[in-house]
Amino acid sequence: MRRAAPIIVLLIALAACAPADARRSAPAISAGHHPVSGLKVVPLTVTHGKTAHHFRVEVAKTEAEQEKGLMFRTAMGADEGMIFPMTPPRHAAFWMRNTVLPLDIIFIGANHRVLNVAAQAVPYSDTPLPSLGAAAAVLELNGGRAAALGIGRGDLVRW
Repeated sequence: MRRAAPIIVLLIALAACAPADARRSAPAISAGHHPVSGLKVVPLTVTHGKTAHHFRVEVAKTEAEQEKGLMFRTAMGADEGMIFPMTPPRHAAFWMRNTVLPLDIIFIGANHRVLNVAAQAVPYSDTPLPSLGAAAAVLELNGGRAAALGIGRGDLVRW
């Protein structure tokens, strides 16, 4: 027992020295509702060529949910995001007010194809980032994720 005590103290000390990012990761989401927002979580697939990329996304469907979006969120998993359905489809513009994380804002047409991507949107910016056509939905992912996966104009999005 005496030999175990120094090892336990060492492990506790190492855990305390871990980078802040390692201790402050995004809560895992699965089917059901997101632990932070309480929004419904659904599967979403973006098909790029013959490759399908799978995500778990929060659904912001009411006006209040869409106004808040990912504001004040400090972490989000690599395969997580938020979808903003728009009925009827319309020209849309998003900004980054009170949004801490850089985001890729992906505008999706009524045919479920990507219209355009506003990549690496700057946190806290009030500059409107517009759709290039009538959007039936907008998908927000971590900044740089669309480019890393090759997601772009014409890709198919299903949720």
